[in-house]
Amino acid sequence: MYILGLWDGHDSGAALIKDDKIIYAANEERFTKRKLEVKFPYNSIHAALRFAGITPFDIKAVAFPTLEFTKTLSRVFPAQKEAYYQFRRRKMPKPRFEQLMHYQKYFMTGIGVLPLCSAISKSSISNSLRSMGFRDFKLYPVDHHRAHAATAAFTSGMKSALVVTLDGLGDGKSGTVSAFENNDLRLLKSIPARDSIGIFYEQVTNILGMRELEDEGKIMAMADFSYPFKYSENKLKEFFAVEGTSIKARYGPISQYKALGRLSWSTPREQFAYMAQQVLEETLQKYFENLSKEYRFDSIAISGGTMSNVKANMRIREKGLFKRHYIFPHMGDGGIALGAAMQVNYELNGISTYPFDDAYLGNSYSDTEIEEVLKKNKAFDFYPDKYKARHAAELITDDNYLFWFQGRMEYGPRALGNRSIVAKSGSDDVKDRLNLYVKKREWFQPFAPSMLADDASKLLNGAAERNRFMTMAYRVKEEHRALMKSAVHVDMTARPQMVGEENKSYMDLLKNVKRKLGYGVILNTSLNIHGMPIAMTPDDVIRAAKETGTRYLFMGNYFVENTAAR
Repeated sequence: MYILGLWDGHDSGAALIKDDKIIYAANEERFTKRKLEVKFPYNSIHAALRFAGITPFDIKAVAFPTLEFTKTLSRVFPAQKEAYYQFRRRKMPKPRFEQLMHYQKYFMTGIGVLPLCSAISKSSISNSLRSMGFRDFKLYPVDHHRAHAATAAFTSGMKSALVVTLDGLGDGKSGTVSAFENNDLRLLKSIPARDSIGIFYEQVTNILGMRELEDEGKIMAMADFSYPFKYSENKLKEFFAVEGTSIKARYGPISQYKALGRLSWSTPREQFAYMAQQVLEETLQKYFENLSKEYRFDSIAISGGTMSNVKANMRIREKGLFKRHYIFPHMGDGGIALGAAMQVNYELNGISTYPFDDAYLGNSYSDTEIEEVLKKNKAFDFYPDKYKARHAAELITDDNYLFWFQGRMEYGPRALGNRSIVAKSGSDDVKDRLNLYVKKREWFQPFAPSMLADDASKLLNGAAERNRFMTMAYRVKEEHRALMKSAVHVDMTARPQMVGEENKSYMDLLKNVKRKLGYGVILNTSLNIHGMPIAMTPDDVIRAAKETGTRYLFMGNYFVENTAAR
């Protein structure tokens, strides 16, 4: 039985499952080339069906998350959703009533699910699917946080775990706690939308001149450039309190936004970022401490956009509250199409465990398809490279960066060795070239490393568990900081990908680097240019190489050289 999951909100996308197998999952941004797309995922749905070799007639069950009032309203009036997308991403002139628009958002999104929301949402989504040729299907709405919880629990590989979701908000909640045991996922507790620490962090992001729901990672990075101070001196410490297994906000969202604005006026931005990050870390640490005492699970599975904060995740891990930690790699709303499909499969067929060794769930391209693209671009020389991993390692250790385009596209916000730009992890020169000519990132944002799983415990403190998906930060051992200086943050932490047999091609590259440098570690950043989603197709890669003047590319089994970059 095929089940299609779709999400038509922030970072829209589609996922297709059959029995206990994830067949395909991707987000609409990769097709439309608009980062964090909000439009209905027509392209993602078509791609999922093509990959599986089926038609819309083969789909009898369609799952979708989120019935809250504002989401239902945007389904009826998609122009409203597009207008907010342009506003949030600052793709329009600053509106005259900017503050009022924020207040309206915080008021509306807290409303939650109202009567008729389900019927109206079903009707809207049904019409969109029927326009694509779908017939005789049944729609299954799924609670927003239940979809998040399903992604964490059902892909964790754990037989028993406490499951925690935390995000901005969805369906009137900002978080949930569930128990996963005996193949059953049972809700224990919810956190109301009013008490959202995710919304708090979004508001800080906006107040500091960045894009909410997109640039929160920049706040986390910027925080480490403030002078440190004790939590007792933090002016934001009273904004949240942990009461047992509940998080309580002092203010409602609108009052909180006003209070943050007043405090930020006289506070340097690095210090304000530090204050917000410190509040997040301290609050979540206390919250997870209380959860561990109350529910007595050895393992924890986590999802939700708030938990993309790798420094907060590190604090939780370092407290030793749980023996095993798992964070779903597409923890934000972009992952809930898959979660909705899984939840419906659980309800209909009792399936609650999926093999999930890797996140390579998107499109792939054969050497023939790659060759067809290369032949159309005369400035690119190419030839089959039987020893591509060895060749790439030689270029990397000679202080070159290169595009590495292989296999199926990753699902989620991280490049995990199939749509990556890679370079030596200990070269400031190559890091500066990447920043200046390709990524054009803010000066305070760090790059991240990929490393052989076997080398992780030698390079990092506390790396007993394997971090396959770059979902957690680790402290780099002092003796290896020079080796990893271009992929380490100013506080000497890193967000590593620990690579094993799930990606043999990438592992082979790292092994060849190890032969030259002593350790299998490189700088890894997503294969895209500034402001664009991660590359999906060979055409995307060539376009990025042209715009950035990148010389070396490895695409499938081809070595490619951009002669115009010489």
